[in-house]
Amino acid sequence: MNLHIFREYDIRGVADRDLTDELARDLGRALGTFHKRAGRRHLALGRDCRLSSPRLHRELLGGLMETGMTVTDIGVGATPMMYFAVFQLDLEGGVQITGSHNPPEDNGFKMMKGKGSLYGPDIITLRDMITRRDFDLSHDGTVTSLDLMSAYAGFVRGNVRVARKDLRFAIDAGNGAGGPQALAAMDAAGLSPIALLCEMDGNFPVHHPDPSDPHTLELLRETVLREGLELGIAFDGDADRIGVIDARGDIIWGDKLLIVLSRALLAQHPGAAVLGEVKCSQTLYDDIAQRGGRPILWKTGHSLIKAKMKEEGALLAGEMSGHIFFADRFFGFDDAVYAALRLLEIVAEADRPLHELLADVPETFVTPELRVDCPDAEKFDVVTKVLERFRATHDVVEVDGARILFDGGWGLVRASNTQPVLVMRFEAGSEQRLGEIRREVEGVVADIRAHV
Repeated sequence: MNLHIFREYDIRGVADRDLTDELARDLGRALGTFHKRAGRRHLALGRDCRLSSPRLHRELLGGLMETGMTVTDIGVGATPMMYFAVFQLDLEGGVQITGSHNPPEDNGFKMMKGKGSLYGPDIITLRDMITRRDFDLSHDGTVTSLDLMSAYAGFVRGNVRVARKDLRFAIDAGNGAGGPQALAAMDAAGLSPIALLCEMDGNFPVHHPDPSDPHTLELLRETVLREGLELGIAFDGDADRIGVIDARGDIIWGDKLLIVLSRALLAQHPGAAVLGEVKCSQTLYDDIAQRGGRPILWKTGHSLIKAKMKEEGALLAGEMSGHIFFADRFFGFDDAVYAALRLLEIVAEADRPLHELLADVPETFVTPELRVDCPDAEKFDVVTKVLERFRATHDVVEVDGARILFDGGWGLVRASNTQPVLVMRFEAGSEQRLGEIRREVEGVVADIRAHV
């Protein structure tokens, strides 16, 4: 068993090499035992459209049944549909077989316990249970199949009000699992988008379903510009992350999208808490505060953000990567299709182009997320030493790595929870200042790494 498949937020690996029939069966046994020992019996089970998903589904379900679980199988769909099942049906947990935005040959498992994420130490517990063969087997489980698409569409009809039904926009599902959900939701809202790659195809023949990669947004961008559309919306492979293109063909990244969403939210809920993460622009936190909200800068990671939202009673949260979480009129989980509908509500109500809704946000100069290879055994030590070095001379936000505050900008150094890399990002009020901050921080990192 490849122990590296057990990550911070999920279990993930190359399907034919790492996620064997035996591994999937044992994971079902471990997961069922884990829940049963905590008094949880009824789980939702879903899978995406990857070619390896039917095999993994068969074995995982078999393992769950061996432990006596009651399983509601929602079939093929996006990860948020599994979340929706757990909340809508009041289930006690769930598991989604999905490779998300990883290459076609990959796959994985995202899991819930109760109404929250199963992550971190709990994933290590599952790993150890598999290693020890620590299973409680009773061979008396039951499974019921349920199609939730009509229930989701009904929820949209009762929850979402887009004032203009003639909105001109496109959606690109990247041949991922979210296409059918997106089309059903748009239809329920009375909308008629141009549909791109909304047919599920686990080969992802046209482009990779990852809206955080600008190259994957080219088809959507070209369509928006060619057809003169008001905006374009993209989803990742399991539709828990959103990408947005405005009418000019520019990408609206997660932090800027969160500004648009938070302004509308705060107009309805003055003083509400809104969460961002350490990679988000300072303009986001300033804007939330200026409009009477309570900005919270938190750790990167969808599981960590959902837990913090619940703790703080926050109504909205988001990440640079496009995870958007609504607890206002929704359940607090990351559903890119629902986030798209809330954005469309705002654009329709404003009756102005999306870029104009951001015209008053101060211009800053930012780098993209910079990823530097760094061994797992070294990366956390490097970040600790960066913190020690800068604490003496700068204010440093330490919730997730080191967000070092400079006069006129900031620099971030954090260790990825999922890959052997250091993540860096920089922002400043001028291009010159951006370069100065970046050179100083990268110089310190290089010096530390030379001596680790």
